[in-house]
Amino acid sequence: MQPTIVLLVVGLTPRLLGEHTPHLNALRERGGQRPLRTITPAVTCSVQSTFLTGKLPREHGIVANGWYQRDLGEVAFWKQSNHLVQAPKIWDVARQRDPRFSAAKLFWWYNMYSSADWSVTPRPMYPADGRKIPDVYTYPAELRGELNAKLGTFPLFRFWGPLADLSSSRWITDSALTLVERKRPTLSLVYLPHLDYCLQRLGPNDPAVLPEVVAVDALCGELIRLADAHAMSTVVLSEYGITEVSGAIALNRVLRENGYLCVREELGLEQLDPGASRAFAVVDHQLAHVYVRDPSDIAGVRRLLESVEGVERIWDRQEQAAIGLDHERSGELVLTSRADRWFSYYFWLDDRRAPDYARTVDIHRKPGYDPAELAFDPALPFPKLRAGRRVLARKLGMRNLLDVIGLDPSVVRGSHGRPTDDPNDGPLFITSEGDLLPPGAVEATGVQDLLLRHVFER
Repeated sequence: MQPTIVLLVVGLTPRLLGEHTPHLNALRERGGQRPLRTITPAVTCSVQSTFLTGKLPREHGIVANGWYQRDLGEVAFWKQSNHLVQAPKIWDVARQRDPRFSAAKLFWWYNMYSSADWSVTPRPMYPADGRKIPDVYTYPAELRGELNAKLGTFPLFRFWGPLADLSSSRWITDSALTLVERKRPTLSLVYLPHLDYCLQRLGPNDPAVLPEVVAVDALCGELIRLADAHAMSTVVLSEYGITEVSGAIALNRVLRENGYLCVREELGLEQLDPGASRAFAVVDHQLAHVYVRDPSDIAGVRRLLESVEGVERIWDRQEQAAIGLDHERSGELVLTSRADRWFSYYFWLDDRRAPDYARTVDIHRKPGYDPAELAFDPALPFPKLRAGRRVLARKLGMRNLLDVIGLDPSVVRGSHGRPTDDPNDGPLFITSEGDLLPPGAVEATGVQDLLLRHVFER
């Protein structure tokens, strides 16, 4: 077996490569590069699950980063149990070929309770007093202590939110360097998310993105050197490309204004009531699952949403088969936006009535993805000072709201979820083993097999 390290560099595209990416350039020159044909939805959890299973969402069940749980009447985003993925993973398939195969999964999603040999994933502690304390979950459990002792606490608040920066990818890189040196897995899966944040904040055409690409290339260089030192193969790939956007579409406001969506009042603020709604949207970047309670309403909801400016495509249950999304977790309708738009989850009609979580970083409570969490509210004069005071008060045992996120979606400049129109703006696949590459694009469903070939055909 040939040990292989796989670097998932989120948002990396052929257009972002150049003279400023010497390490990635050197890898593709001695190996090869191909465009990667991603899936719909082109979002983290769905694409990663397709990479690791070789299946489309209709088979692995990950229809987005979150979906409506009909039996609970609740929307759930960013769950971590690997049991949600309903197809065998690459390490299961590889062990059937050779029981000596081992896998390390570093920050790829659905990383809890998998059958990988080593796992590391962000997992904050949530004491009953309302605090959120940075931490990671690892398997085996003792790995957590080893990494914390060497690297310090994982910088959770710089992994996501308005303070997100390179330090989280730096910590992940260091954890990979440590684990590969100590454990020598057959397959090491490493997730580097930094570009994702910059591209959503700034858009792919902003000159300020360039130094961030340089910084990520340097991290990749460290991991490539490690692989070369241990005669490992190296793969670099990405899940999706991010396109420039200029506005958001609030589908839930449209559904509410037309009598389909219900809210309930709590302490003078409004909460989405999905179980009582005739129809509502669970939005995820440029994709939305619209759940329609009564089949007789589907045609009317479709006609309504077809008239919304910026909506590009709508698939009903039968049509979802064409894109591999015909799974029970999917909405009765699936929508994608135009390349220059994205979907916001907002359902309130008056910002004064917005739920308290709307102005916070709260990826689990919000019934949809909120990229505005990557920026401080521009209306706040000293947002970092405000946040610091709130955090200090919490440490002193006082309850408060860390309300530093704005409700203006125009702060978001980049998005994804639909496959890009131009392959140069889409994901890629680079490998040190160029002879293993297909003549054309790498299919997302073919990544599992291609990685297995790296391990078993060298």
